[in-house]
Amino acid sequence: MNNVETAGDLLTNACHGASRAAGWWHDLKSGVNYADECRNGTRFGKALVAEKLVLIHSEVSEAMEGHRKGLMDDKLPHRPAIEVELADAVIRIADLCGALQLDLGGAIAEKMQFNASRPDHKPENRAASGGKAY
Repeated sequence: MNNVETAGDLLTNACHGASRAAGWWHDLKSGVNYADECRNGTRFGKALVAEKLVLIHSEVSEAMEGHRKGLMDDKLPHRPAIEVELADAVIRIADLCGALQLDLGGAIAEKMQFNASRPDHKPENRAASGGKAY
């Protein structure tokens, strides 16, 4: 296991553990385990995954708006809004990966390795006509 995989595993465990401890993955009245519903692919579980993905998207949108307006965060006013909202997005991503038992660290490490050899990521190809500007 490399450092990226280890960091991803630590992040996933910390974020999902905190979320579970706060009661976000269980129905507070019935005790239904929402993570089980998601992993089992029930209709309800699929809707929960969709809800979590939309919440991740909302954090990224808030980061964009904070950056666009040059705002400091309202909860952590000593930090730029983009920084805090991106942290929120990472927390939500790691939490969802923990609930779904996804290997976030392994996927990041593998994707970084793949991207390092992609022709469309090489500077000379990006600078060429029709290359990726961003």
